[in-house]
Order: sequence, then structure tokens, then C-alpha cells
Amino acid sequence: MALGGFFSRLKEGLTRSTQKLSGGITAVFKKRRLDDEALEELEELLISADLGTEAARKVIAAFRRSRFGKEVTDEEIKQALAEEIAAILAPVAQPLELDPARKPHVVLVVGVNGVGKTTTIGKMAQLYREQGKRAVMAAGDTFRAAAVEQLQIWGERTGTPVVAGGKNADSAGLAFDALTKATADGADVLLIDTAGRLHNKAALMDELGKIIRVLRKQDVTAPHSVLLVLDATTGQNAVQQVKVFKEMVAVTGLVVTKLDGSARGGIVVALAEAFGLPVHAVGVGEKAGDMRPFDAGDFARGLVGAEMAAT
Repeated sequence: MALGGFFSRLKEGLTRSTQKLSGGITAVFKKRRLDDEALEELEELLISADLGTEAARKVIAAFRRSRFGKEVTDEEIKQALAEEIAAILAPVAQPLELDPARKPHVVLVVGVNGVGKTTTIGKMAQLYREQGKRAVMAAGDTFRAAAVEQLQIWGERTGTPVVAGGKNADSAGLAFDALTKATADGADVLLIDTAGRLHNKAALMDELGKIIRVLRKQDVTAPHSVLLVLDATTGQNAVQQVKVFKEMVAVTGLVVTKLDGSARGGIVVALAEAFGLPVHAVGVGEKAGDMRPFDAGDFARGLVGAEMAAT
């Protein structure tokens, strides 16, 4: 998919978030002076759009320095807002780079139930296939039969081998077998799905710890990436999920899904400000092509309803 095409999908996917933010900006700033009252209204609008208080304060402080007391239109505010948001997001917009020295590069995918981990793994396998890379997938969410079936469907669709066991199979043993296969196959990447039963944090922590210990019996450096998948529709709850998973495993990056179903796209800005973790990809739909590497400028413009920059 062309990048311009993905910007269109991203913009379409962010429609709910954009309507909330863009409509509010238009209501506040048809043409008015950027005074204390206007800045206060804008700050409230940003917080209500899930950008979080810290990111909102940072944007408002920048506006106060550069535009305070000036007459502004809603379009000028949108463009300026897109620039400020892109500046916050730029440091975290980092694609997931596979280490060519690792054969395979082991990616452990974590997150609570229902965020789209299994679908994300399938889409990643598709992206790697498009790049001419070989992937293996491990159906490590053995508590949810549907997750195993779902991954097997993605395996058929993308021509990617899937290592799976029976219901309630030992996920650590399965990860070990998958790493054995991926190594023997000369695969570039191993994508490991995991369970996400956060209501039983101790059991989940034990399970993730065991998977990592078992992987390290074969490769002391594994996993090479730990991706936390977050559902944009949960809004500020995603911040809490990052805190909890960071206590359990060394999270190295984020993937944010379901932006098309949410008016809370601003949560990506809040996460960037709060944690500074790389945001590797965002999802705006069910199709394989609806997940792409995260681009700070495109996302910021899509979020506030500003036009795509000329290339």
C-alpha cells in the first residue's frame, strides 16, 4: 500500500478522534485572540481527547511562547497543533528493526486479552513476508482455543509456519519448540503470542517469566524485542497497562490497535509523553495492510484533521 494511501486509511481510521478534537477547535477558534481563556479551553479540549495532562501542558506552553495574544483561525491552530504533537511523537516513532545477526530475531508479544495481539502477530507476519523475510509464529496463548485457531488462519493466509499445541499446553515448552524450529528453518523472525489474563497478574507474571527463562536455554539474548499491544479504545487505561506490564517484563516497544474504533487516538500522545517507549506500529482496521509503521507527522495531522504535508 502506498504511504499516501495509508495516510488516507489512517485519517479515515482516526475519524472519531478527529471529529472530537477538530470540532472542538473549530468551535473555540473561529477567529479569536489566543488569550488565557482560549488557551485554557484548548487545554481542556486536549485532555478530553486523551492526550493526557502532561502532553496537553507541553503543547499549551509552546502555544503560549509562540502565539500568545495573536489572532488565530481554527485552521492555523490545527496546523500548529499538528506540529507540536508531531514533535512529542517524533522521538518514539521507530519501526521495529530486526537484528540480522539474530537468526531468528525473537519477538515476544504481550498485552491483556482482547487488545488484538494475535491479529497483530498475523499482520506482522504478512509485512515481513512482503519484505521477503521468513517468519515463524508460536501460538503461545494456549488458554484461548480461538487464539490458536486464529493464528493458524493467519499462518495459512500468509504462508507462515505456526507452532501450536493442544488447549492448556505449556506455553513455555511451546515457545522452546518454536525457537528450535525457527532456528532450524533459518527464519528471520519468531513471533510468540502469549496469554493476557491480567486479572490474575501473579500467574501471568510467572508464565511470562518461565517463557523467557526457557527461551534463554537456547539463546541467552532472547527475547530480542518485547512488544506490548494496546487497544486505543481503552483510552487512559492503556497508561495503566503499560505500567503493569513494565513491572512484569522488559517492554521494548508498543503497538497501538483499533484506532478506527476509537475517539481516543490522543492516547498515543499521552503514552509517548509518559513512557518514551518506541511506538513501532498502529492499526486502523482488520486487513493486513491496515497496520503500518508509526509515522509521527502523519499521525499528528490525522489526529487534528490537518491536511497531509506536501512531499
